[in-house]
Amino acid sequence: MTAVDTNSVMVGSSTSTSTDSGIIGYLNAWLMTSDHKRIGQLMVIFAVIWTVIIAVVGTLLAVERIDATSALVDSTSMLQLFSLFRVGLIFGVMAPLMLGVAVAIVPMQIGAQALAFSRGALFGVYIWLFGMVIVGASYIGNGGPGGGDTQMVDLFMLGMGLVIAGLIIVGACIATTVLTARRPGMTLAQTPIFAWSALVTSVSLVLTLPVMAGALVYLAIDHSYERVAFGGNEGIADWIGWALTAPQIFLLAIPTMGILAQVVDTMSRGRQPIRGGLLIGIGIMSAALIGPVTQSSYSLQTESLAEVAKSLAPFLLFNVLPILGALIVLALCLLAIKKEKVELDAAFVPAFVGVGMVLTGMVGNAAQRINNFELANTVFEEAVLVYIGYGVVLSALGALAYFGPKLWGRTMPASQVIGLGLLGLLGVVLAALPYYIAGFAGQPASSASGFDYSGPTWLWNLVSAVGHAIFTLVVIAFIGLAVKSFRSGTIENDAVINSSLETATVN
Repeated sequence: MTAVDTNSVMVGSSTSTSTDSGIIGYLNAWLMTSDHKRIGQLMVIFAVIWTVIIAVVGTLLAVERIDATSALVDSTSMLQLFSLFRVGLIFGVMAPLMLGVAVAIVPMQIGAQALAFSRGALFGVYIWLFGMVIVGASYIGNGGPGGGDTQMVDLFMLGMGLVIAGLIIVGACIATTVLTARRPGMTLAQTPIFAWSALVTSVSLVLTLPVMAGALVYLAIDHSYERVAFGGNEGIADWIGWALTAPQIFLLAIPTMGILAQVVDTMSRGRQPIRGGLLIGIGIMSAALIGPVTQSSYSLQTESLAEVAKSLAPFLLFNVLPILGALIVLALCLLAIKKEKVELDAAFVPAFVGVGMVLTGMVGNAAQRINNFELANTVFEEAVLVYIGYGVVLSALGALAYFGPKLWGRTMPASQVIGLGLLGLLGVVLAALPYYIAGFAGQPASSASGFDYSGPTWLWNLVSAVGHAIFTLVVIAFIGLAVKSFRSGTIENDAVINSSLETATVN
């Protein structure tokens, strides 16, 4: 028995197995495909749609905060929008973007005939998508965490259960492919950097998401009966909140390091001085899974030296160790560029910017865990999510620019990719940095009115709104550029495609 579906379309093939013609045959070839490239593309397409939705929601929330004395949307709807932004960014954008790219690319990188359990992966994509639609519908009906409609709250938990199941299935298929379907002679240590990061992320999600699924089960049972043990509607956010913040979201950012390292590997022609260090750095980042598995996070208590001594070790393990892993990867990538005369790859810009934003968010998370700063329950935490979430999106855009020719055979114009990457950097900084500042000033999280503090309240929220709007335009512009380029862009030379795929493996 084998994990690889022998009826799947072979790697590199774009030929449909369907004998139908016309629009029905075209839809059937995509919606019922077993080709890993198409499965990955489907997941990325749906995730990009969610990206636009979430970026628009982020813009609306920031605009609503410009004047804390008036409200464009009623308070109940605002609470649901805040929750939708967080849940949608993590489970509708970050996770499917990274997993979708991995599904499309990893089998080609490791020389696998096909994705392991490819039809199961397609099923997982549809479960995830159906679950996200249900989650979105529950929010519209005031049924997210803390929502006022009991039936819609039940619907939210059902939708989240489906989302988790879909992501676990897709992650398991990726992990199985890397572990069992590598080409003969390729050891796990020789696995290309991006494939290694996809393996680490997939295993981490398979270990942590079932914990969230278990929490949803006992929440759903309690909600259907007494609603006293876990707080009813209001208690949902408390019991699954660990999955909607750091360090859980660090796990979804691990592939950003793999994307950057893979681009640099091609730019330096595989002359990575300490390739093993990249594998170790990415592995160290997975230490973040300890927090989700234990459903806890640790802060640095500074009331006394005794408290500091007692809380320092877990604080470093949960919040700082993943930063060390990311810094190792970044430092080795920069070292490889410095040692070699390299020609800039356009995908390097959004990939590098994405990693920079992720690191900024990770450092911000460590800062907010120091209780002396009093950043808990402020917009500082939202800024951490924006930095990491939008950083993952920029990295994924870089991955599409880099791996796109392997999927569609055509390249994207370098100057426009670089320009959108830099514009995306501006958007993320404007969207998140003001809330780092406002967090120190005490602006509360998940609140659009009724707050005040010394300083230009309206200014920070206005700048953040502009940043979210710019980021929305960047994503939309990139979609348009990708569609145009992959339909009628410059045809990529097959030798170049194969070389860029195999560089990391050979070295």
